[in-house]
Amino acid sequence: MQRYEDTLFDQEHISNHILKNRYIVGPMTRVSSEPDGTPNTRVHQYYERFAKGGFAAVMTEGTYPDTAYSQGYENQAGLATEKHANAWEPIVRDVQAHGAKMIVQLMHAGGQSQGNDYSDTSVAPSPFQPPSNKVEVYGGQGEFPVAKALTKDEIEDVKDGFVSSARYAQAAGFDGIELHGANGYLLDQFLSENINQREDEYGGSIENRLRLIVELIEDVREAVGEQMLLGIRISQMKATNGTYKWPGGEQDAEVIFSTLGETDVDYIHLSDDDATTPGFGEGTMTMSEAAKTFSGKPIIACGSLSEPEKAASLISAGHCDFVAIARQALANPDTPNRVLEDEPLDEFDAGSIMKPKAYVKDHELDKEMMENQ
Repeated sequence: MQRYEDTLFDQEHISNHILKNRYIVGPMTRVSSEPDGTPNTRVHQYYERFAKGGFAAVMTEGTYPDTAYSQGYENQAGLATEKHANAWEPIVRDVQAHGAKMIVQLMHAGGQSQGNDYSDTSVAPSPFQPPSNKVEVYGGQGEFPVAKALTKDEIEDVKDGFVSSARYAQAAGFDGIELHGANGYLLDQFLSENINQREDEYGGSIENRLRLIVELIEDVREAVGEQMLLGIRISQMKATNGTYKWPGGEQDAEVIFSTLGETDVDYIHLSDDDATTPGFGEGTMTMSEAAKTFSGKPIIACGSLSEPEKAASLISAGHCDFVAIARQALANPDTPNRVLEDEPLDEFDAGSIMKPKAYVKDHELDKEMMENQ
């Protein structure tokens, strides 16, 4: 019987990129960059420590791609200007020097924007106000404003922003790009029938609501070529509506994942509360199993996979190819090294780690974690 260590530390590839094990650092909002979105020394240390800790790939936090409507949080990292790209370059280089791939997640906040240095207006597929208040841990407070509907020309501007940012990513040396189509941000807003009320080719049927994602995949792939990894993150739950499920359950999943399977994405990354539980009601497939079954693409599963045995079981069952670790990686930036050496993992402490911006307590914790590498 194969031990879970063997499963988690088998090499595997996505497209032409070989990953040394199955552990990936999931994207986590950290709001620790400069006010203009430029990543700084603190951000550099944050990402490099995961590479030192043995992860096969490190994903950035959701990073905004343009200087119009995409920024979602104050002090969020950007990849919208040459200055941003130049600041990312040494971070990418040092992560890669420790044997890890680095993937930038490009995120347009859409109607979930709660802090934008470039605009006081937020946008969505149609007029939309998120159903819960802003996320206080990321510097927000009170209700979200009502986002205005994007015009057709503005949709083209959104696509141009992603393409431009993808080119910056390529120039900065990133191994890959992930389009953030999950958690209620703009691309997910287009996919969601309860948010997207458009009556043109971007609204209505599920195929139409997928149109922007499919077009973006085509545009970004054309811009960066075949060598860079290109992935998409998908979820049902939203940051402002954690209980949302696709109304058509597995039928919706089949349409969504089979459509993505026909595109040029190299992988699909799932965001879920618990990646091992039924995704669409009792007796149904997990989200990762559905994605694997209907798309045929390599799958990254994320959601309550901190226990190595649990993570390995999902891979062994054929439901996914890689596991993304988020909160546990904050507590244990050397998770792969610890698992490989059979060392205990520290429990995640939300009170001491999930702090916004550059609070002193969080900075001291980061310094301590760096020194313990």
